[in-house]
Amino acid sequence: MTADGLGVRWLKFNAVGVIGFGVQLAALALLVSGLRMNYLLATALAVETAVLHNFVWHERYTWRDRTSAARGGALWRLLRFNLTTGTLSILGNLLIMRVLVGRLRMNYLAANVLTILACSLLNFAASHWLVFGSRGRD
Repeated sequence: MTADGLGVRWLKFNAVGVIGFGVQLAALALLVSGLRMNYLLATALAVETAVLHNFVWHERYTWRDRTSAARGGALWRLLRFNLTTGTLSILGNLLIMRVLVGRLRMNYLAANVLTILACSLLNFAASHWLVFGSRGRD
């Protein structure tokens, strides 16, 4: 198996992220507009939906060369993924959404686009080095 370079890995991460972005926005719209849920609770649930979606595709696509032989298996990686990128995403989204929607009265979907972009780089770093372990390969 060959390891992808950091640039290729970043592109793959973002390809998965774009789809996860759609998952998160769709979940948020459904929860807020469809079910009339509070935007902060809906944000947390929508982010977790996207985190689970993204984990599956990072396992199968972005870091697939690291998952078959990695210690601990998929459940351990899922736990690490949720504790790192999940926590960063949920806390970052809640904090930024509270400011943009709660204080600045921005539309909740537009605000969510900005929060996702703001959290992306930190999530890549956490995934690359903490969840899927670089091990000096790239």
